[in-house]
Amino acid sequence: MINIQFYTIGVYGSSEEEFFQKLKDNNIDCFIDVRKRRAVRGSQYAFVNSRRLQDKLNAMSISYKHIIELAPTAQIREKQKQLDLQSNILKRDRQTLGAEFIEDYKAKVLKTYDLSLLIRQLEYDHLKNVVFFCVEKTPLACHRGIITSKLETDFSFYIKHL
Repeated sequence: MINIQFYTIGVYGSSEEEFFQKLKDNNIDCFIDVRKRRAVRGSQYAFVNSRRLQDKLNAMSISYKHIIELAPTAQIREKQKQLDLQSNILKRDRQTLGAEFIEDYKAKVLKTYDLSLLIRQLEYDHLKNVVFFCVEKTPLACHRGIITSKLETDFSFYIKHL
């Protein structure tokens, strides 16, 4: 029996203290970063820039994995960017992804990635509380929500959103 609890977390809308407290409160032992570029502009969220984030997670004894293969391609991101511009919505304020982004992400990224292999590796490493991370506040506005939806649908995991 698989004994892993999956979570998602974004950074927008959280302070540094709140962000890391959520990880602590939920006993996160594995942090999976699914961003292509692991930096955020501006000082408000600099704590999730790659080096600072990894240093803090290490200090908290949380394993860090960067799975760039789960990041959307530049072409897929550009489609969402254009939709956001047409809708006059900032990425930080987006609540949902466009249908074209979702379809392309599933077909061109998620379909080619073996989530069962990831699950087996997490089990082998005895990791129990695993969080998928990208920047958007809500998983419905981010590809991590598509990933975790597949975990729910194909593998019957219940996903908690931090």
